[in-house]
Amino acid sequence: MIFSRKRADAEGHTRDERATEVPDRGDAAPTLVRGPYDIAESYDDVQRLDLGSLHIPAIADVEVRVQADPQGVIQQVVLVHGDNALQLGVFAAPRSEGIWDEVREEIRQSLLRDGASAQEIDGEYGPELHAQVRTPDGPTNLRFVGIDGPRWMVRGVFQGPVATDPAVAGPLVECLDGLVVDRGQEAKPVREPLPLRLPQEIADQADAEAGDAAEPRQV
Repeated sequence: MIFSRKRADAEGHTRDERATEVPDRGDAAPTLVRGPYDIAESYDDVQRLDLGSLHIPAIADVEVRVQADPQGVIQQVVLVHGDNALQLGVFAAPRSEGIWDEVREEIRQSLLRDGASAQEIDGEYGPELHAQVRTPDGPTNLRFVGIDGPRWMVRGVFQGPVATDPAVAGPLVECLDGLVVDRGQEAKPVREPLPLRLPQEIADQADAEAGDAAEPRQV
């Protein structure tokens, strides 16, 4: 895992067809064959990195890069495998309906205003948005996916070859399908990012390393 800290002065629930429910067990939440999962659902007991609202499966050869502020609050999560990357975000949603349709259209309009191309595609996660944006390094392809859950929405942005060829996603799709979302019980405004934090041991390690770097060196 790689992490970085910003300097203090730096800047009705719907699931798509791929998430098949098994029969209800009384008051228990339905079990989903494929995630992302809610913390209240049944899911496989694999090792996961606990970032607060997101628990990310520990998959071989997938590097988790997070950027956090000095208090350990995570601003960005990116999973990297080879030439491919997946940026993750998780947001509050209403109890009665999903928000991906609305969010997707807003992203599309924003891309068009910026002069990027954007096209809606029916993908394995339901409606996706495929875009090409201009960067200093030339045109870059992006693929936006969204999964609505119970009072939350996970948004993923694929970059690299996987943005135009989902078949090369490899273990990145395992990470997305194995995500567990801990929404919490407190009321939150719709679309507000759910809180993400570094695990305490990693935050303590970062603080120790920062302290060591600040100590004067003896010669």
